Amino acid sequence: MTERLRTGGITTHAARLGAWHGDGRPLVVFVHGLLTDSLASYYFTLGPAFATAGMDVLMYDLRGHGRTDRPATGYRLEDFVDDLAALLDALGETRPAHVVGNSFGGTVATAFSAWHPARVATVTMIEAEPPVAVWTGHMAEGLADAKTRLARAEAFGWISANYGAHTARLSTVAHRIFESTTLAEDVPASRVIADDLGALTRPLLALFGDESGLAEQVPDLAAKVARCRTVVLPDQGHSVLVERPQETRDLILAWVHEHTLAEAAP
Repeated sequence: MTERLRTGGITTHAARLGAWHGDGRPLVVFVHGLLTDSLASYYFTLGPAFATAGMDVLMYDLRGHGRTDRPATGYRLEDFVDDLAALLDALGETRPAHVVGNSFGGTVATAFSAWHPARVATVTMIEAEPPVAVWTGHMAEGLADAKTRLARAEAFGWISANYGAHTARLSTVAHRIFESTTLAEDVPASRVIADDLGALTRPLLALFGDESGLAEQVPDLAAKVARCRTVVLPDQGHSVLVERPQETRDLILAWVHEHTLAEAAP
């Protein structure tokens, strides 16, 4: 079921899978990545499998993406977190959710767990960073570089020739977002959590590819987050969700089942 719901100042496009009877079934919320992504990525990877496993699944397009509204401004991390809280409110949903985020969506998921811990059962980040100060620097550099490159007239022909027409179309969408919004400037100015990661009190599963560089966080996460499990997939870059969907599905399903059973135990 797809629907458009008022979430604060915007209308959000969402899709739900599962029974949605509210009868003790786990709720799993999937948050997608930035610029070239949408809720559709979960239709073809994780969403249906979680619904088949007896869970209620919520997927949605982030502000500025897919069929959700694209305001000109308002793209700090806290805006994305507020949107998720407002979406759950609009659905009348009070169950603590298992929030799964890919790339930037993983940062949204961890921020949501830090600022709304009572609404979170577990959090999973796939190839992502928690929202600490160093993350803002990484985002500022990456977004500025992408915006500059996509502004060049020859960019889309080069992308099509080297990565295919589909990637070129996604890059065109990213360029439109850059040109019509303040996203590139807003994200690096986002609210952050303390470097000690003490705000991350909910169980955290972190999945990385060993070739992306983000796996370098593993020792820090293990040392600072009390209930944290990390998995590093060998011979894998940043595109874990797309290139290793079955392993990703199995790892997160086991994680959600484990914590659902733990919560149900007396």
